[in-house]
Amino acid sequence: MSEKTAAGKRIAFYTLGCKVNQNETEALSALFRERGYEVVDFADQADYYVINSCTVTHLADRKSRQMIRRAVKTNPRAKVVVTGCYAQTDADAIQKIPGVSLVVGTNEKSRLVDLLEELSDEPRVVVRKYADLKDFEEITAEKDVQRARAYLKVQEGCNQFCSYCIIPYARGPVRSRPVESALQEAEKLIRQGFKEIVLTGIHLGAYGQDLGKKYNLEKLVLDLLRLDFNVRWRLSSLEPTEVTPGIIRMLKEYRNFCPHLHLPLQSGHDVILRAMNRPYTTAQYLEIVTEIKKAVPDIAISTDVMVGFPGEKEEYFQEYWRFVEKVGFSRLHVFKYSPRQGTPAADFPDQIPAPVKEARSRRMLRLGEKLEERYAEKFLLRVVDVLVEEQSDATLWEGSSANYLKVRFTAPSSPELLRGKIVPVFLREFAGGYCIGELFQIQ
Repeated sequence: MSEKTAAGKRIAFYTLGCKVNQNETEALSALFRERGYEVVDFADQADYYVINSCTVTHLADRKSRQMIRRAVKTNPRAKVVVTGCYAQTDADAIQKIPGVSLVVGTNEKSRLVDLLEELSDEPRVVVRKYADLKDFEEITAEKDVQRARAYLKVQEGCNQFCSYCIIPYARGPVRSRPVESALQEAEKLIRQGFKEIVLTGIHLGAYGQDLGKKYNLEKLVLDLLRLDFNVRWRLSSLEPTEVTPGIIRMLKEYRNFCPHLHLPLQSGHDVILRAMNRPYTTAQYLEIVTEIKKAVPDIAISTDVMVGFPGEKEEYFQEYWRFVEKVGFSRLHVFKYSPRQGTPAADFPDQIPAPVKEARSRRMLRLGEKLEERYAEKFLLRVVDVLVEEQSDATLWEGSSANYLKVRFTAPSSPELLRGKIVPVFLREFAGGYCIGELFQIQ
């Protein structure tokens, strides 16, 4: 199908799961626009529907199936395409859902336009086996300049094999984006006007492991920071053991390196960490965080915590809860353990009943709210630089600070839009999960 014949074709996307999936959907949307397609809302009538699926939990699988059926119901004549992690791990199940035309694995997304245009009336599966996932797949397209920040994906796959996690099977082994390509894409995003760029990957700290000893994440970050000192850089997530002295030094010395690290904890008890196949103890984790905070006192440390892992006794959870409070995170992302077929933990004894997991999740969420407020209050009556992301009304805006505080602020009504800019905001109070303030203007 040529660009001319694609004109008038409507395509809709739905994304489940992580920021990597969201970034890939954004790139796919741009690819289809460049080929003449009109991108519409998923609830609208479209000729094609693309579901970028997730399989991190059984609920994600279920949600993916729900969205497939919703697309088929919205327009039974449309072609429905399913890609992403669930497509990679269980293509056969997806193919059996009535109305699915194409199932595409995690390493074939760059070919999606061509695969869709080659479709016949027969459903098709294009999924490579784990052993064949060897190269980093680049999806190059113009980013949506309406967004305040851009994501730069530089790494794919994971070799960690935590006992609860299906993602290595869905994403394959570690593959790194070539250095030249990463830097060229970064320069392109800077030229487009983005003031904040987030470095992403499935296992970001493993960047460079497949490139030999010549290059690693630390060297890449240093090269990116030096491209433009008016653009700020953020890391999406790092394993705590991958925070090197060099990264800590750059956090301290470079103002355009956002003082925020997301360091997944998963559990605050050593017995459970060993069962999870996590590469650290609670003592090691605390030592790493203490060293980071010593160098960068105002840094935000957010984390992922999982409750209800098999064998998590009540006394283990109590110790876990106290450890999370002791670390003093700026924000918690709380997950209930979900057995994934094909992972070791799915067959572990002492599975935790759902009501117990729910109760522990609620308790951890309450702790997260307390810790978030405690961290945010340190910045009240101070001026922070905020990346403006949304406008609520004529004088009310929302955004995030370099240390990832969620901020709402007022600014005088002006024909000059603030979205996408970094502006100084004076913070007055914390309420409803937001720091509240106003645009700081020098008199």
